[in-house]
Amino acid sequence: MPKPKPGIVVAAVVLVVAVGAAIWWLMRPKAPEAIVLHGNVDIRQVSLAFNANERILQMRVNEGDRVTAGQVLATLDTTTLTLRLARSQAQLAVQDEVLRRMEAGNRPQEIAQADANVRAAVADARKAHQTLDRLRAISQGTAGRAVSREELDDAVAAAGSADAKLDAQRKAQDLSVAGPRKEDIDEARAQRDAAMADSAVTKQQLDDAVLKAPSDAVVRSRLLEPGDMASPQRPAYALALVHPKWVRAYVSETNLSLIKPGQSARVTTDSAPGHPVDGRIGYISSVAEFTPKNVETNELRTSLVYEVRINVEDPDDRLRMGMPATVELPGTVAAQP
Repeated sequence: MPKPKPGIVVAAVVLVVAVGAAIWWLMRPKAPEAIVLHGNVDIRQVSLAFNANERILQMRVNEGDRVTAGQVLATLDTTTLTLRLARSQAQLAVQDEVLRRMEAGNRPQEIAQADANVRAAVADARKAHQTLDRLRAISQGTAGRAVSREELDDAVAAAGSADAKLDAQRKAQDLSVAGPRKEDIDEARAQRDAAMADSAVTKQQLDDAVLKAPSDAVVRSRLLEPGDMASPQRPAYALALVHPKWVRAYVSETNLSLIKPGQSARVTTDSAPGHPVDGRIGYISSVAEFTPKNVETNELRTSLVYEVRINVEDPDDRLRMGMPATVELPGTVAAQP
């Protein structure tokens, strides 16, 4: 029997090795796959409206402009409000002076004047009583012939009137020393506070005439123009906030126990697959739902899933609302179905 040629033997050995390697490659245990979720970018939106009813004076930004927190976006015509503020401040000044005068009480000169009025009333009363006493004496000495009854009655009335005036001047003196009543001071203070509140309301209306961005954002829509009548029910701008951004995805029930809030993630998009964005799981729904139609899963059967929000840091502002995104969770191993 002829011996096989050496080349044929080598070829057979190589073939056997190759077949064995192929079988091992096909039969080797596969490395476990990390959890990969699919979802869409979500961004908060804000509709900004003036908190006043007035004509719009300026609209300072347009669609697509980036705005920062506190930036003035639009203003209203404030001519009427400025005049109203001047009037309310003048009324406040008047009420403030009235309250200050009442709290200070009467001036020394006013008290001295009340004292002088009392002394004058005392002198008038003394004179009236002296006249009355003299007429009575004459009447008694002449048996009523030198003084008529009418003159005597007039003297009695004059004395009584002088006494009443003296009593009134003494009470006025007491009031002058005591000063305004507490109730009057409280009323003046309440009127001052009302004027102050009215002035504060007008100032707030002037502040409301300026529309500012609540945070960093991008203008999505400019809905009004200068000359339009603004109102709290008519938004002037629609903004897409720059922060926060997140990806709304869904995780299957079998992988739910493998993720937790705060877990790191990598987010990629079809427009920049080689430039992942860092993120962290921020929210995991506590309520299960059936797989939405727009969710991509590896299972062919309907299964329960849970909503997950992955908060992302996007300093370059590459992510847009509704953009499809892929979320990979490093350090996790997807459960086998």
